[in-house]
Amino acid sequence: MSTTLRLLSYNIRYGGTGREAAIADTIRSAKPDVVMLQEATDPGVVARVAAQCGMPHWGAERGHSTAYLSQVPVQSHQWLLARSARHPFLEVVLGGDGAGERCRLYGLHLTAWFSRWSENTRWREIRALLEGIREHQHGFHVIAGDFNALAPGERLEVARMPAWIRAMIWMSGRDITRQTIQTMLDADYADAFKLLHPEERGFTFPTWDEHVRLDYVFVPGRDSDRVQHCEVKTDGSRAREASDHFPLFAELTL
Repeated sequence: MSTTLRLLSYNIRYGGTGREAAIADTIRSAKPDVVMLQEATDPGVVARVAAQCGMPHWGAERGHSTAYLSQVPVQSHQWLLARSARHPFLEVVLGGDGAGERCRLYGLHLTAWFSRWSENTRWREIRALLEGIREHQHGFHVIAGDFNALAPGERLEVARMPAWIRAMIWMSGRDITRQTIQTMLDADYADAFKLLHPEERGFTFPTWDEHVRLDYVFVPGRDSDRVQHCEVKTDGSRAREASDHFPLFAELTL
């Protein structure tokens, strides 16, 4: 018998201190089973948000960007520090041991900034993650988070960027490559949002002038039929004050 996993990926910006109520309100409006957080560097904030959301299971480590909240029991979780990665990747294991199909969730937050140099760093980071989870790639798993990267074919609207970012882009070749997301596609992962909305932009950043898609949910291509729904959650009443990112929501069949 199949079940549905409601997954939310959410960058809460600079640890979220002082914005716990707005963050919790935004999460509750999506009604997720599991939330994969980025920039969740303060376990105290994560604990308070978990309590306000009524999520009994959570995990965070001080200084680590990735964290999680969950309504459903978690079999295990661990942070994986890959060589050359700025932030540890987070592995959350659901199910198994008679509790249904085992599903592994991988949360990530890749290096920020828009330049050819930072894109090369993100490319190395995503390759390190894929190599690190190779032994689990035969089972159903999800890779979600803030990739800080543009997908192939997506236009970088340089004129809408702050002056210092425009200067960085200009110095590094007047554009950035798309190799990070291309690496995911070449490894036969399906982009959940584009799978269902190939003509939509899916902007997640920034909340006051959204014009960039930085947040993604990927599933193995062989499991693309498990993606039932995927959308950027812009309708939370406090989403714009909660963070500079809108959360990305997906419903997946288990």
